[in-house]
Amino acid sequence: MGSRWQQEKKNDPYYKKAKSEEYRSRASYKLKQLDKKFKIIKQGNTVVDLGASPGGWSQIALEKVGEEGLVVGVDLNRIKPFEEENFYSIRGDFTIEEVQNQIIEKINGKTKVLISDASPSLTGIKNIDQLNSYDLIDSIITIADNILEPKGNLVIKAFQGKEYKAILDKLKKKFRVLKTTKPPSSRKKSAEIYIIGLGFKKQS
Repeated sequence: MGSRWQQEKKNDPYYKKAKSEEYRSRASYKLKQLDKKFKIIKQGNTVVDLGASPGGWSQIALEKVGEEGLVVGVDLNRIKPFEEENFYSIRGDFTIEEVQNQIIEKINGKTKVLISDASPSLTGIKNIDQLNSYDLIDSIITIADNILEPKGNLVIKAFQGKEYKAILDKLKKKFRVLKTTKPPSSRKKSAEIYIIGLGFKKQS
């Protein structure tokens, strides 16, 4: 099974493309394609990337924000530093208040964009994995409520299941525009889907 997976990985066109273009992950192309379609990140923006390791999404965010912007990556695992001086990494569990306070300190309170390609540790049991995924999304939505600027944007990964509609209904109330999509670089056999929220409404 392991060797077959390794072979599939080596034959994957986006894996090869990431290697040749010096991106840290094939997942970089997911954010690249999402941003091209929905114009999520602009030059000069502050971006918070939750579950950022190994840094594929942060790398794209850095390209988009330019020298004027700021990207903060958060993960339980170490994120190898980038050459850019406007990237900061925080090692820790972003669902914990202490880590959330570190994020707020780095971004000076608010961010224009919040992105997350994070997944919980998978057990292989579909129902449990889906529930854990929605617990994680709930944490991300809570963080968004606390740190997203009015008119800010959000990208999160989800898996369709029993709680999926409830998550969408919750987010529809918070964003001017809500879209769901599966970018071309997402593996066909993957059940993942991406939720894009544009134009965060100021929370009363």
